[in-house]
Amino acid sequence: MTDTTEGAEQLPDDEALVEKSAPDDRAEVGPLDEAEAPVRPYVDLGGLRIVPRPGMQMRLEVEEKTKRIVAVTLEHEGSTVQLQPFAAPRSEGIWAPVREVLRSQLERQGATVDDADGLLGPELRAHLPSGPDGSPRAVRIIGVDGPRWMLQGLIGGKAALDDEQAAKAIELFRSTVVCRGAQPMPPRELIPLTAPKSV
Repeated sequence: MTDTTEGAEQLPDDEALVEKSAPDDRAEVGPLDEAEAPVRPYVDLGGLRIVPRPGMQMRLEVEEKTKRIVAVTLEHEGSTVQLQPFAAPRSEGIWAPVREVLRSQLERQGATVDDADGLLGPELRAHLPSGPDGSPRAVRIIGVDGPRWMLQGLIGGKAALDDEQAAKAIELFRSTVVCRGAQPMPPRELIPLTAPKSV
C-alpha cells in the first residue's frame, strides 16, 4: 500500500462530522477567537495575536521557497511553543484527523509517538530520534478546535518533559487569539500570518 493511499484513508471527507476537541472553558480562557478577545495590547501577526510578556522571545518561521510565514515560535523560561492556526469548518473539528496525519509523519521519521490526555484534551507525545545536538528530542503536540479554526501547538524544551513547565507553556498557548477572517478558506489551510508592523 502506498503512502498516498494511507493518507486518503486517514482523511475521510464524507463521513460523520468530527466532534470539536476543546476544553469547556475555551471561550473564556482561550485560545480565543477574535470576536471573544478582550481589548488589550497584542502583537498583531495577522492570523494570530500574541500577548507580549517579559522575557518572552518570538520567532517567525519562514518557508524558504515561498518566503511565507508558516508558524510563530514563542520561547519562554526554557520552553518553546510553536503556533500554527488552520482554517476549519464551522460545524466540525479537524484536530482529530490532523493528529492522525501528524502521527504518521512522525513515525515515518522514526519517532515513537504516544497518545495522551493532556490539559486541553487529546495530544501527542513524541520522541524524535535526534535533535540538533544529536540527542533524542521530546515534543508535545497539542491542538484546540475553535469556531472555524484549529490552533496547533508544538511544545519543546523543558515543557516537553516536565508537567509543571508544560502547564506554563499551555498558558502561553491559551493566551493566543486566532483571527480567522471572513474570507472563504478550505479546511486545514494555514491561516495567513504576517510580520508585526512595528518590526
